[in-house]
Amino acid sequence: MTTTDGAVTEAAQVLVAADKFKGSLTAVEVAERVTAGLRRIAPGVRVEALPVADGGDGTVAAAVAAGFERHEVAVTGPLGEQRTAAFALRDGVAVVEMAEASGLQHLPEGVFAPLTATTYGSGELLRAALDAGARSIVFGVGGSATTDGGAGMLAALGAQFLDAAGQPVGPGGGGLRDLASADLSGLDERLAKTDIVLASDVDNPLTGPKGAPAVYGPQKGASPEEVAILDEALAHFAAVLEKAIGQKAADDALSPGAGAAGGIGYGALVGLGATFRPGIEIMLDVLGFAPALARATLVITGEGSLDEQTLHGKAPAGVAAAARAEGKEVIAVCGRLALPPEALGRAGIRRAYALTDIEPDTARCIANAGPLLEQVAENIARDFLC
Repeated sequence: MTTTDGAVTEAAQVLVAADKFKGSLTAVEVAERVTAGLRRIAPGVRVEALPVADGGDGTVAAAVAAGFERHEVAVTGPLGEQRTAAFALRDGVAVVEMAEASGLQHLPEGVFAPLTATTYGSGELLRAALDAGARSIVFGVGGSATTDGGAGMLAALGAQFLDAAGQPVGPGGGGLRDLASADLSGLDERLAKTDIVLASDVDNPLTGPKGAPAVYGPQKGASPEEVAILDEALAHFAAVLEKAIGQKAADDALSPGAGAAGGIGYGALVGLGATFRPGIEIMLDVLGFAPALARATLVITGEGSLDEQTLHGKAPAGVAAAARAEGKEVIAVCGRLALPPEALGRAGIRRAYALTDIEPDTARCIANAGPLLEQVAENIARDFLC
């Protein structure tokens, strides 16, 4: 219930639908801390937690928190090492997060492999989901250590990428420079019978000034020279695939999402028959956001940094848009706020509370994110629940 001055009474039901605070709190921990802070000031408030994600790292954890079953499997990491990765499954619907197998977080600190990091493990993870009975797969892509156009993923699923001597090309985007022929006919036949959605918060094409190497390569340690190598290698990859399967390969290279996660989006579009949807949009559907929103009178969303990127497909913007469409009040929490009030208002967020308002020192803010977030939630309760 909302009072005449805009505050929400203690009888309200609060929906906490926030993403992780990267580097400090998982989405589940954000919900726990916000709930604790709210109840300290408004003990009788009803709170429903629905951790959210936009397809990047943390997507599987959000699905598990929503009731999906966690499955673990041994896969190949981005540097070729063996590691354990997880996917989530419920009623034939799998949520697969490429970062679980091929994410940047799996590289040793200070170590990058822009030319050789592989998505092979992501293909193994998809195959494990199929083995577990998945008939529909939400493939969340983001946070990758790789720029191989999804070639490694497709190879793990049965595709062949050979050099002029008839040998498999080396791992990573750098290996694609030697690509002479591509054969997708050996791809796992179950893929053709599976509905696969590419969930991403970016809509970049595969190559060019806005492509995967140019925009995201430097984040993965690529020098300007390596960015140029990768861009040329991915363009060559698309050209060889066009010879193998036709115009679709060229069209998919220009499609929104093709450049996601080092081009794994392209591999999913061209090889897996995936359809592209904004990550937060499909994840809200999968997580059951609509019925939770219907029960709520106040929505709290957020992520580590509310900035310009937030407005372009990130989780808080998606949550706020959906809530605004239903006439629900939205408050945001964050570590750092870099958006003016008018931008927040246009996004459907009434007010944002930042941890740095309490602790300006960034390092201390990250180290004490949990207690600070509880304090922020106490302030929200005072402002909107009492």
